[in-house]
Amino acid sequence: MSTTEIEWTDSTWNPVAGCNIVSAGCTNCYAMNMARRLASMELSKYKGLTRISGGKAIWTGKVRLDDASLGVPYKWKKPRKIFVNSMSDLFHEAVSLEFIKAVWKVMKETPRHHYQILTKRPERMASIVSSEIGEVLPNVWLGTSVEAADVVDRIDSLRLTPAAIRFVSFEPLISSVGNVNLSGIDWAIVGGESGPRSRPIKEEWIDEIFDQCSIADTAFFFKQWGSWGSDNRRRSKKANGRTYKGKHWDDMPIFYAGLNKRIPDVQERI
Repeated sequence: MSTTEIEWTDSTWNPVAGCNIVSAGCTNCYAMNMARRLASMELSKYKGLTRISGGKAIWTGKVRLDDASLGVPYKWKKPRKIFVNSMSDLFHEAVSLEFIKAVWKVMKETPRHHYQILTKRPERMASIVSSEIGEVLPNVWLGTSVEAADVVDRIDSLRLTPAAIRFVSFEPLISSVGNVNLSGIDWAIVGGESGPRSRPIKEEWIDEIFDQCSIADTAFFFKQWGSWGSDNRRRSKKANGRTYKGKHWDDMPIFYAGLNKRIPDVQERI
């Protein structure tokens, strides 16, 4: 619950901790190792959330709801972009509907902030937001992660979710996603994997997404090459940088940028 080095947000807020692996993009999830480190620092919130397997931390599947953290965004007076649950998934099956509604209440009562919620369970998100939340908050961005072609259908579930801003995180991008349909998607984040077990990213995979963003008028944000550069050489994340097509791509959704293009769509999406 602090400032972060994640390029597309300002702060992280973790009312939920713990998760489990659901697809190939989870294999080297940074949050597993981070949870282990936090547990070793005697932070009870993260105790028992991971185990060691194959020399690395793996989620146990245990999820912990942190009621005390619900008050944190009220204390942040300056507006921020806030990544919700960088250490979990708000729409994990173990997170109760009551707790999700409590998170929604906080976001509604702090409209100065913009909340970015990313899930690998967009079917549950679509169902809950449509049938139980029943309200589109203009400061809440809803997104899903897509790392490869076999999970592209997550975008279809996202498209069915009422939201002011919908976004897709293609990170870690570990294979081609093909001719992906980005209609109704406001923002796309693309990034390679970093760390000692990282899998390479190929420039043509990024090109596919970039071209579809241009067709769908979707804002394009290139986060990083990760541990593998455009020349397929392995280096540090810092050394590989985040330059694509000769520049940095830091586009944000138009609605967030202060223009009114997206505002009429909000009520239409309820």
